Amino acid sequence: MRYFPVYFDLDGREVLVVGGGEKALQKLRLLAKTTARLRVVAEEIREDIVALARERGIALEWHRFKTSDLADVAMVFAAHDDANCDNEVAAAAKARGIPLNVVDVPGQSTFITPAIVDRDPVVVAIGTEGTAPILAREIKSKIEAWLPANLGIVAARATTLRWRVKEVLSDPVARRRAWERLLQGRWRSAVLAGDDESAEREFDRQLDMSTSQSHLSGSVSLIGCGPGNPDLLTLKAQQRLQEADVLVVDRLVNPAILEYARRDAVRIDVGKEPEGPSAAQEDINRILVSEALKGHRVARLKGGDVFIFGRAAEEMAAVRAAGIPVEVVPGITAAHACAASVGLPLTLRRKLRQFAVVAGASTDGTFDLDWSAMAKDGQAFAIYMGVRSAPRFRDELLAAGAGPKTPVVIIENGTLANERAVAAQLSVLPEAIADKGLSGPAIIFVGLDWVTAGLSHPNKLEIYETAHSITHAPNGAETVPVTQA
Repeated sequence: MRYFPVYFDLDGREVLVVGGGEKALQKLRLLAKTTARLRVVAEEIREDIVALARERGIALEWHRFKTSDLADVAMVFAAHDDANCDNEVAAAAKARGIPLNVVDVPGQSTFITPAIVDRDPVVVAIGTEGTAPILAREIKSKIEAWLPANLGIVAARATTLRWRVKEVLSDPVARRRAWERLLQGRWRSAVLAGDDESAEREFDRQLDMSTSQSHLSGSVSLIGCGPGNPDLLTLKAQQRLQEADVLVVDRLVNPAILEYARRDAVRIDVGKEPEGPSAAQEDINRILVSEALKGHRVARLKGGDVFIFGRAAEEMAAVRAAGIPVEVVPGITAAHACAASVGLPLTLRRKLRQFAVVAGASTDGTFDLDWSAMAKDGQAFAIYMGVRSAPRFRDELLAAGAGPKTPVVIIENGTLANERAVAAQLSVLPEAIADKGLSGPAIIFVGLDWVTAGLSHPNKLEIYETAHSITHAPNGAETVPVTQA
């Protein structure tokens, strides 16, 4: 982020616009909405600027720019049609450290102006760092349609009532909860409808309810954050993230997902490193309970879906035993997301009627799996956390009767920009992982391929080739066969 967005206080301060043409007019229409003192300097000033100045009290000076025009100026816009004049203004403003915008020349400016959605005092600024104004305009139009035209009335009314809420509720968390109820419920609706009497009654009711509560009630949300791509986060997960006071975060949760949370939310890292430092499950349970008992809304963030190898049952049991409300927010599990990312069907009508998920790691190093059932012809499953245990899976499945040519597909960093997909055969699964340098979080699919589904594999697929491991589809494309030897 090159440009840091801020809101500049212009109340009663002088802003200079150098130029009297179309570019100056566009900036003046925007600046006229502020409480700044506006002044225009130009040798020629068009009539619509003169009319706007008469209406809004803008000072006009008909002369060429001179450096003395910058005296006591808080901000300057170089909006002349003459580039030489703009350059002169820019040099003088920069020499004096005055914030400068050269209209349509972001590289020469010290600040740029965003697209603005105005619901005063609610103002939404949309910036693209000067690279894509058309995109900013598209976003602006969507936000304009979403926000009620009179939304600013709600914010203005809230400002006048803020002292009353603070006087009654000393605890900041209690105040935030009260404002959430006011701004998301009947009080807001009454204000927007202009029903002041109903709004006042609802305001008093919410304050009474907040003060009558002896203590804040905490809760825990177990949130599946999906495989990593923030676009796959569910709407409910986003809502719970924005409400949370405390975030308890797993290692596989993409940091970009935390951007949906409040900045003031407490963040507790409980990531488990493979064969490295890990937070004990008992400690995680204690954190969830203790934070909720403080009255906090706790968001427990896990990769994928919380009910697929996410230890959600243990955490639910601990939280419920403490008498704390707990909910599960499902996420897109990694197997489904990775398969979808590479277009690999998990079931096929008449051909593949079941699909399973198995864990490739365990706390005690043992695998209590039905190898014979998994090795049968036509079985398909996904192995989670199986990169390190791939040799064991290969050996056990082959010993149980699985065909050496059973297709396998390894998806590393699924759905992310650095996703990789490698196809091989079961007999060389560990070699494929090692030779291709796959070490990140990965899902291993066994018994699935594209040819059986009548599909071509994705262009980005890497095929691990060994002797006798590659056959050719009827169209001549290389593929890993689905039939077992």
